[in-house]
Amino acid sequence: MSVRCNLIIDSCCDLPPDVLDRPGIELVSFPYIDEAGEHLDDLWRSEDMRAFYDRMRKGSSPTTSCVSLVHMQEAFERAAESGVPTVYLCFSSGLSSHFERARSILQGVQSAHPSADVCIVDTRLGSTAEALLVYEALRKREEGLTADEMEEWANEARFCVETYFMVDDLDALQRGGRIPRGVAFAGTKLNVKPILTFSENGRLVIAGAARGRKKGLRALAERFEERVDILKPAVVCMGHADCEKDVAHLWEMISKDRGALQQVSQPIGPVIGSHVGPGMVSLVFWGRDRRER
Repeated sequence: MSVRCNLIIDSCCDLPPDVLDRPGIELVSFPYIDEAGEHLDDLWRSEDMRAFYDRMRKGSSPTTSCVSLVHMQEAFERAAESGVPTVYLCFSSGLSSHFERARSILQGVQSAHPSADVCIVDTRLGSTAEALLVYEALRKREEGLTADEMEEWANEARFCVETYFMVDDLDALQRGGRIPRGVAFAGTKLNVKPILTFSENGRLVIAGAARGRKKGLRALAERFEERVDILKPAVVCMGHADCEKDVAHLWEMISKDRGALQQVSQPIGPVIGSHVGPGMVSLVFWGRDRRER
């Protein structure tokens, strides 16, 4: 079946580059800034993952910002001029002002190109959670979904993405305003590893806690057993911030006796990594509609 829509994806999806390297898929990159200047998150093509997280362990505190106006405008203009209906699956509005900014840029492009069939979906997800939605969207695109059908599907499917992740150090999340200072202080002092997830509006919320990493990994596996929907695609997205052995251990726990389960994994990119710090582990899978809970 022929492809009936194109997709714009942003680098906060933290998918392997080869998954996105195909005709009709455009990647827009978020920037991050460290001691050496500004860089683009290109899914580790030009940055060494271990070196990046080692610098953070030694005290580096990189910052991030939205995709530049010029890069976002150029992506929308290419989509408009292609004549192919296009959907942009965008990083959560609950974590960044980028969605509203991109929507404003698109309105300007559509004023100059009135016939442009381009739309934006606020995934209300980020990183590995966004990856799972994008991964399935790529498959549905190959099946022949139109842009209108893709938009409708994504607006519903985003609520069926179950996300659980554990960070090793809460300071980075606290600096970025993602969690309160008191939570970060208490978690660090008590060696408590909060289990975080996404709320319906795309913000980070605490879903539980565990004492130490081993119990934290077990808690992630337990969430999988409790929440996975066996009627949906048997795909699991996993991410790590330079702690690959933890991902392997977690995969061993959840994949036992589940022969059809497929893993898609990628190190957490430098933009998300700037906020979660080294040691983050994520587990994402298809569950039931979270709005019903």
